[in-house]
Amino acid sequence: MAAPEVSVIFLGGMKMLRRMLMPVLLLLAGAFVGCNSASASAPAQPLAQNAAAITTKYVQLVIFENESYDDVIGSPEAPYITGLSKTWANMTQSFAITHPSEPNYLALFSGSTQGVTSDQCPVSFGVQSLGSELLKAKISFTGYAESMPYDGYTGCMAVADSLPSGWLYMRKHVPWPDFTKIPGSVSIVYPGPLKKPPSQFTWITPNMCNDMHDCAISIGDKWAKKNLPKLIAWDRANNGVLILTFDENDGSPGNQIPTILIGNVNPGQYSQTINHYSVLRTIEDIFGLKHLGASGSATPIMGVVK
Repeated sequence: MAAPEVSVIFLGGMKMLRRMLMPVLLLLAGAFVGCNSASASAPAQPLAQNAAAITTKYVQLVIFENESYDDVIGSPEAPYITGLSKTWANMTQSFAITHPSEPNYLALFSGSTQGVTSDQCPVSFGVQSLGSELLKAKISFTGYAESMPYDGYTGCMAVADSLPSGWLYMRKHVPWPDFTKIPGSVSIVYPGPLKKPPSQFTWITPNMCNDMHDCAISIGDKWAKKNLPKLIAWDRANNGVLILTFDENDGSPGNQIPTILIGNVNPGQYSQTINHYSVLRTIEDIFGLKHLGASGSATPIMGVVK
């Protein structure tokens, strides 16, 4: 902790000097004792970001599937996403919550896995979520799902194909239909590359091939290169942030995933440890929403979002 600057005017005698300095010395002593006590009991945590100072007005979240940090960042299969990690705010210690996919989506969207431990479908919850909190606060929200057959669709799968999962659309990767407080009108078929976001908060789930679940990393990277540049350019000019992340890794130890924040951010390589609850907490803080579930005790992403 940096000591405050102290200016002393000598008015005569050591007693007067001591009287002037004593309050400052006591303040400093208390501060250092507090710091030492905190470090002895737990790792020091950064102070919460001042929400009133945040200038970001728009957020988009784009989520890919089942790849470890080291399999994407720096990989010759992912030159575009690797380039984003070098240019913007790359979180080098980002982790998913669990396996398999669905509970991670629920955690990111509601602050809880809601007791789900598989990719079961359908599931339904009458609790609050990020989507319902946004709408309650009169903040616009759009949930985009690529290859969904029509707006407001609530089926578990659609568009059969010959890839491993057998379907291009699967609801397990689209959390908002699982929450009864969210109207079907916000669930929209992804139309392709966006020039600007349709809402203050926009979630984009690519289909089962483009999200890297059923297809190669290079396919997802090409999708990102095609779909994200205009949106990123809009964010740079309009105080927007795009969060690129993954639901979980490939099953290797640690469950570490890529997470990159792009747009109205302070670029750099950030080693603070975060997870899906940290990302949710950060979005809640940007929009001034209450903290849902485990996001309330999560540390937000610090020093990144402007």
